[in-house]
Amino acid sequence: MALHFSTRPANDNHQLPPPEAARTAPAHGAVMTTRAAPVLAVTRIATGFVFLWAFLDKTFGWHYATPGAKAWIDGGSPTRGFLSNVEVGPFQSMFRDWAGATWADWAFMIGLAGVGIAVIAGVALRIAATSGTIMMLMMWAAEWPLAQHTSGGAPSMSTNPLIDYHIIFALVLIISALTYAGNTWGLGRIWNALPLVERYPWLR
Repeated sequence: MALHFSTRPANDNHQLPPPEAARTAPAHGAVMTTRAAPVLAVTRIATGFVFLWAFLDKTFGWHYATPGAKAWIDGGSPTRGFLSNVEVGPFQSMFRDWAGATWADWAFMIGLAGVGIAVIAGVALRIAATSGTIMMLMMWAAEWPLAQHTSGGAPSMSTNPLIDYHIIFALVLIISALTYAGNTWGLGRIWNALPLVERYPWLR
């Protein structure tokens, strides 16, 4: 007797419920299991917290990566310290020119806060994934892990020529958007049901 599996999405979000996805995986290649959704949710929230914490620490100078004297609210620049010390790669002069620029500070901080809040809440994950990936790729380019030595000849301390934590964060953001990870322990279902979001799916 032939078995027939339904591959029709069970809701308007084009996402199969985890039990159905696991049961019908041989038919459509799904990898979602009953335990995958919570794991993706935890991964999503943890990644969002990395972005949001960086925003908060740079804004208020909570003495982790940012000392209080360099807090953004006290006149410090969130980009000057990092970009002014770029010493590798073909874009080092460009990044140094951007260091401390008002537009760069605001763009960087808005990006950190926006991605962090959206990913933790599980909303607008496509926008968050796109903007977060662009941010991560630019930071990857600034550190340029391909180089073994800086422009001054010192070891670059790169541990991998291609894949570093920026690439991993970008991949997690993309996976979160593609798997509708915001629907579990997030506001994804509510967000996706909004008339504006239903009209413009790129807002999901």
